[in-house]
Amino acid sequence: MTSDSLTARFKPDLRSPGFTTRLRRGVVIAWSRIFILVLLDAMAISAGWLLAVAYGTQLISPWTQQNGLYFLPFILAVELSVIAARGMYRAGSNRRNYLGLLKATTLSEILLLLFAFLYEPDEYVSRSTFLLAWLLTIVFICVGRYVFDLMTTLIRERGMVRYPVFLIADTQSRETSLRLIHQEKCYNILGVAGANALDRSNREATFETLKKLGIVEAFVSWDSIKNRLFLCWHFQSAGITLRILPTDVGSFFPKSEFWTIGGIPSLTVKTPLIVGGDYWIKRGFDFCAALIAILLLSPIYLALAILIKADSPGPIFFRQTRVGLHGRKFKVWKFRTMVANAAQLQAELEKQNEMADGVLFKMKRDPRVTRIGHALRQYSLDELPQLFNVLLGEMSLVGPRPLPVRDVERFKERHYIRQEVLPGITGLWQVSGRSNITDFEEAVNLDITYIANWSLWMDLSILLQTVKVVLFRTGAY
Repeated sequence: MTSDSLTARFKPDLRSPGFTTRLRRGVVIAWSRIFILVLLDAMAISAGWLLAVAYGTQLISPWTQQNGLYFLPFILAVELSVIAARGMYRAGSNRRNYLGLLKATTLSEILLLLFAFLYEPDEYVSRSTFLLAWLLTIVFICVGRYVFDLMTTLIRERGMVRYPVFLIADTQSRETSLRLIHQEKCYNILGVAGANALDRSNREATFETLKKLGIVEAFVSWDSIKNRLFLCWHFQSAGITLRILPTDVGSFFPKSEFWTIGGIPSLTVKTPLIVGGDYWIKRGFDFCAALIAILLLSPIYLALAILIKADSPGPIFFRQTRVGLHGRKFKVWKFRTMVANAAQLQAELEKQNEMADGVLFKMKRDPRVTRIGHALRQYSLDELPQLFNVLLGEMSLVGPRPLPVRDVERFKERHYIRQEVLPGITGLWQVSGRSNITDFEEAVNLDITYIANWSLWMDLSILLQTVKVVLFRTGAY
């Protein structure tokens, strides 16, 4: 009998981690996080209930016996069980799901009210006590979760309490995968290998390396593991969590959800109850906000017009053809910040374009910009006339920036997704770096992120961030 056959004969079952059982890797960190969250929630619920009993309307009831301590264990059991049942102790962003915590706390209070009525229907419980308990519990739990999340982030930024992980991916997808993992800020990447690390001839050496490094989770690109899905057993028996990354992360729609069909996981994108309702609310908000802003800013419009006219010869406004929704061309309005013959001079300056791929034209020290124009650009005041474009329905307050015809003519196929939504005065690109972004692909990715994740709350958040970016002149020139 050869040595290979002897090795195969005494090799353990694929489903076994060896001849002994042990805990999954990383379980200590996971259970520590759950224990601390449960402890914080229990303290928040206890504080909320005891304060409610102390300051609510005093009624003789079993609920207020021993200053509220008599029923406290039962209240803790109900509320913590509901929070756990709604998945608020799972890893990831669940601990920051404040809306989910609000729903869980409200449901548990309803259950407690129902129990209070059925338990002692003739002895009423103070309504103010339950209302106070509900409000205080929500506030204390959310504050506790926020502080915990803040402290965890600070600790992880110092390199502590991070999961040791390993990446297996082809060269073409490696950079994207690394960027995704780094964004989570909870992993230490201890090694990277190519797809051949999972080949039959290299597999045992790979898993030995993972075990020696103490790897808790392994990230594997889909291209590296397709047709090798049986390898999940090897990761499982090694006690390592396997996370499969999609090949093209840009095509993954963030609002999709996992579901199963015939026991096989699949993705679904749900249709909202009222299709397009949010858009018409957005359009109504855009129109009203633009109209009010124009009326309030009319003195500033007049002052800027006088300064522009006094600074250099030429018109007050600059109108340029831009490409908007579905490729339709329209005239965008701006205060003039350049000399009158700027368009003709651009051809001579093309060689000095600072955008990496040349799709857009950007120069930090553009000689065509006037003195007052430089100041207007610093605070984005030159964009104010675009509020009229918003009134006309050609633009929105928030959306991908409309680009000149010259830029759109250089688009690649994937860039045209920008033209499928109404362009905006500001957007995710503008609040994420403005002119500091010199790679058009990065700008497009930000626009795609905005389109895929769009919501009314996101628009409001971008508008608030725009105020901050403009005031601090971040990335402006």
